[in-house]
Amino acid sequence: WVVLVWQWQDPFTALYTTWRQHQLSDSYKQKAEAYQAPPVKPGTSLAATTAQIRAQARRYRLNARRGEGIGRIQVPRLGLNMVFVEGTDDASLRKGPGRDRRTYMPGEGQLVYIAGHRTTYLAPFAHIERLEPGDPVTLEVPYGTFTYRVTRHYVVGEHDLRVLANRGVEVLRLQACHPRFFATQRYIAWA
Repeated sequence: WVVLVWQWQDPFTALYTTWRQHQLSDSYKQKAEAYQAPPVKPGTSLAATTAQIRAQARRYRLNARRGEGIGRIQVPRLGLNMVFVEGTDDASLRKGPGRDRRTYMPGEGQLVYIAGHRTTYLAPFAHIERLEPGDPVTLEVPYGTFTYRVTRHYVVGEHDLRVLANRGVEVLRLQACHPRFFATQRYIAWA
């Protein structure tokens, strides 16, 4: 059993998350199709377009409910293509990777922080340590698609909240427990 979980993941929790991801995928698809973004007029300045995207992102964040699918995360090096959810509480993370509610949405020009499991619940970040500088991470939300590039990684203590510090620039941090099977530290990948 240990070898099975070490090499792949826990099959029982994976079944649960697969079922939840199927539900989330359907509901997110409906949400994305129904989303009405204000049109960008031709000739609009970059500053005006950026401000419009930030306003949409803020509105989307303020209306997001804990545990609901809010976007899609794609990380080619990890073979990851899942719906990510609002929140990092236990119930939310059982459904898939989750955005920490103390942080922002893509496009707000602030910290976006997404956590995920390494050994259970489809283990979306099972091999987060394999990410290399330059690897793309794409977050798709109804108002836009945002591609980040991994720049570095490091390990912090389990209670180190400095990783949630916002520096006033758009950055993505992916987080998983470290080492695998333990929660004594956190593995952080910056993008």
